[in-house]
Amino acid sequence: MKSKEEIRQELGRRLLLGEMMARNARKFPNKEALVYGETRLTYQQLNARINRLAHALRDLDIKKGDKVAILAHNCNQFMETYFALAKIGGVAVPVNFRLHPDEITYILNQSDAKVLISGEDFLQTAKGIAKDVPQVKTYVSLGEKPFEGMLNFEKWTSGYSDEEPLILVDEDDPLFIMYTAGTTGRPKGAVITHKNEMVLWMLGASFVLTEPGMSNLWNFRAFGAPPIFHLASFGFCQFMFFLGATVVLPTKVFDPVYIMETIEKERINALVLVPAMTFFVLLTPNLEKYDTSSLQVWGSSGAILPVETRKQIKKFFPNVKIFDLFGQTEMSALVAGLLPSESEGRETSVGKILPFIEMRVVDDDDNDVPLGAVGEAVYRGPTVMKEYYKDPKATAEAMRNGWFHGGDLVRQDEQGYIYIVDRKKDMIVSGAENIYPAEVEAVLSTHPKVMECAVIGVWDQEWGESVKAIVVRKPGETVTPEEIIDFCKARLASYKKPKSVDFVDALPRNAMGKVLKRELREKYGKSVRY
Repeated sequence: MKSKEEIRQELGRRLLLGEMMARNARKFPNKEALVYGETRLTYQQLNARINRLAHALRDLDIKKGDKVAILAHNCNQFMETYFALAKIGGVAVPVNFRLHPDEITYILNQSDAKVLISGEDFLQTAKGIAKDVPQVKTYVSLGEKPFEGMLNFEKWTSGYSDEEPLILVDEDDPLFIMYTAGTTGRPKGAVITHKNEMVLWMLGASFVLTEPGMSNLWNFRAFGAPPIFHLASFGFCQFMFFLGATVVLPTKVFDPVYIMETIEKERINALVLVPAMTFFVLLTPNLEKYDTSSLQVWGSSGAILPVETRKQIKKFFPNVKIFDLFGQTEMSALVAGLLPSESEGRETSVGKILPFIEMRVVDDDDNDVPLGAVGEAVYRGPTVMKEYYKDPKATAEAMRNGWFHGGDLVRQDEQGYIYIVDRKKDMIVSGAENIYPAEVEAVLSTHPKVMECAVIGVWDQEWGESVKAIVVRKPGETVTPEEIIDFCKARLASYKKPKSVDFVDALPRNAMGKVLKRELREKYGKSVRY
């Protein structure tokens, strides 16, 4: 049996998320690490809380490979759970709190979760599904009033030791299971390992730090505004922890005014938002009244940032550098990025592939397409997920021929810059012509009366599929379907223009702001391809 000192030495040589936090506690003990409302924790204090939770989980018989689900809004305890499980080899299962109870039940059962940690707003949900998730043996409440038989997080953990648990975790052990958004059906659980994440943030640092003026990132105050059950936001926070920066978590679900107030109050230097969130932030009344002089980095991920939105960011936040980030959960989750210094003239690009990641652009038979042609992006490298949990068929399909098939249709120019054309499963085939909804949406988004839009393919007796546009008008504006169609006809090949237009008050979105086209297809009628 190895001694404690031998275990410490071995952990120090491995790429482990928990060891990253322990190392920061030793290197920056008195530096502010995490802010959540009135809670302000130094790296030493945060690491101590993480260790107490780790010992408490061990006392619940959570061993290497055991799953613990978290259903909560962003908070320090949510973040602490990720790290505590990482230190003992447990596996975190963050749950989208916007899901229906039936969907939450599915994830808890599919993941084999043994413990459910629930935020105060979701205690009734947890209580209501308990009978349908028999493998969940323990319930923990982050609120002050847990239901009967439920542990109170703070009371439960308070009596445990804050010493390092010293569990030998391997780099290739699962770190968490992130369930995909489920835009095309049942969500799949992407198993991400310690090495996946740690290598990713090394690559991320090598990318960001090449941009002039970014050498002081470790002194930044970063705002993790989107939900941390999603890898885009959680990953952003981990990247900032990786550098030894300060992470600020919101006490409210997405609220543009609150975001502006927080930037001013906490002197935020960096944040990441999806374009849909950015759009609503830019609509904040009296935007110019907030002191945002501290803000230096605006990260955009989850979708292509429209050129007009980019112009608005530069107008209201002239000192920020916009980093365009592209990736997906199964890639841990960053694949490529566009540096601000390289963006002029390439505003619709997502940049270049990160070091250590290989990308090919292939046809349906996995043959490379000519440079500049459209094909599916496939990847290979140390950040590719381990598997889809308990889904060997889906894993084999995604990993065929040794490359992860991401489902994104892209083209790459001679300089290596990548342009996203669309999702492969969203492509419309009308009269044997391929139509990419993203291209039509880009045109529609420039209409002065259109606030947002989505384009899908629907059944068409004559053409097989035809283009339908679902449009949200700007407040107080009126516009007819004929005007929308004529607007597109003047700017696109005729076969690409919408054949029909519907107006709605809002588009269905997942928690990260992505439009749920599956729901639109179900509402408006699936085409022959779906």
